[in-house]
Amino acid sequence: MKPSLQLKLGQHLTMTPQLQQAIRLLQLSTLDLQTEIQQTLEENPMLELDEDNQASTTENQENTRENEDSTQDAQLDMEKNQELPDELPVDSEWEDIYDIATASISNASSSSDDNASDYLENQSLEGDTLAEHLLWQLRATHASDTDFAIAIAIIDAINDDGYLTESIEDIHAGLVDELEIELDEVEAVLHLVQHFDPIGVGARDLRECLLLQLEQFDPDTKGLRDVRMLIRDHLEQLGNRDYARLMKTTRLSEAELKELIDVIQTLNPKPGALISPNRAEYIIPDIFVRKVNGEWRVDLNPEAAPKLRINPLYAGYVKKSGRDKDSSYLRNSMQEARWFLKSLQSRSDTLLRVGRAIVQRQRLFLEYGDEGMKPMVLRDIAEELDMHESTISRVTTQKYMHTPRGVFEFKFFFSSHVSTADGGECSATAIRAMVKKLIENENPKKPMSDNKISAFLVKEGINVARRTVAKYREAMSIPPSNERKRLS
Repeated sequence: MKPSLQLKLGQHLTMTPQLQQAIRLLQLSTLDLQTEIQQTLEENPMLELDEDNQASTTENQENTRENEDSTQDAQLDMEKNQELPDELPVDSEWEDIYDIATASISNASSSSDDNASDYLENQSLEGDTLAEHLLWQLRATHASDTDFAIAIAIIDAINDDGYLTESIEDIHAGLVDELEIELDEVEAVLHLVQHFDPIGVGARDLRECLLLQLEQFDPDTKGLRDVRMLIRDHLEQLGNRDYARLMKTTRLSEAELKELIDVIQTLNPKPGALISPNRAEYIIPDIFVRKVNGEWRVDLNPEAAPKLRINPLYAGYVKKSGRDKDSSYLRNSMQEARWFLKSLQSRSDTLLRVGRAIVQRQRLFLEYGDEGMKPMVLRDIAEELDMHESTISRVTTQKYMHTPRGVFEFKFFFSSHVSTADGGECSATAIRAMVKKLIENENPKKPMSDNKISAFLVKEGINVARRTVAKYREAMSIPPSNERKRLS
């Protein structure tokens, strides 16, 4: 073969830098977009915040919040009775001045009878792990060096659910070479750790965890002895919901057994899960959906992205400057700023168009809830708006819609469908809502099996197999029928 030159003509699409920037901004979430805008403001001198627009927007928002502020005035008047002192001593700490208030909160959180204090109980600093929370309490016990070392080994063996993953013998064997200790010393320190917050931590199994939590109850609590008996001797039968055998074995009536079970259900089988190192993730909605004069209105969230503009002073310099090398930087920055503003506007317009199309198709969901959800796929919106499916996919990823029914991701409104007996379609979201409603209204003594739920839906004209019902039920974290059985 000899090398040769050939000339071919053809057409192909090329993504310009402007198009690449628009696509990249389109797929960013609101938080990522704010980071991108902040970075661009720092890098491009031509861009600046439109403070006049921001001020007018803030003024409009303040006017809409007047009613909310008036409702808070009463609360503020109540708080004025606990005003801060005008001056604090220079050599004092905040805790020294307000130790009484702190003590009152601590007493409230330690009260097991006050349901309102449960929120304050078992709370750690944001970002603390369970081990850090336990170590903080250990340092406050003023334990000896030996007990401190034993407690650290015990805390290291506690998992995130709060259970001890190693036996006392293994912990003792790991410390006996460094510390001259006996097995009963490890057991004593374990009892100390088990009384740390959250109550029940350090238990070796579920039975011990529940019994530790019962120790915090008032000894005169009605039925406390029977509750201990059920947990100690009949925990397996409770887990299997074998209530007939339980009543026969314990000679308790159905009402008495139900009352005891209600007490047991107030206990936490995973006390360590109360101390979570995960920080709260905040969602900023991209659009607001509200009903005005009987019609659903879709608006962009003005706080989702700050308003930008080109700096008029620098823009004037660009007009006055010539074509020398010194002014090329300003001209390039001006062009990049215009592209960035155009990409932001394109992103906002696309979000608004897609949001309005979704709301138009899912009006029944906004009116009646999950059962009104219609089946919808990306292709439906793409064909309606004359866009590509990949564009719709980028728009609906990590974008959120604030509705009267809550905040939902755009993708929430897209679901598969199941055929009906009359040839129509029913969305998977609506079917899940029907399954949940059936389970909520079932007889607790005889829960509906997946087969019965499937037969009921088929009778209603929705062709759903038993396996599909089981899949939807598991997706909603609903246990099977044998685990839902309970005393009425």
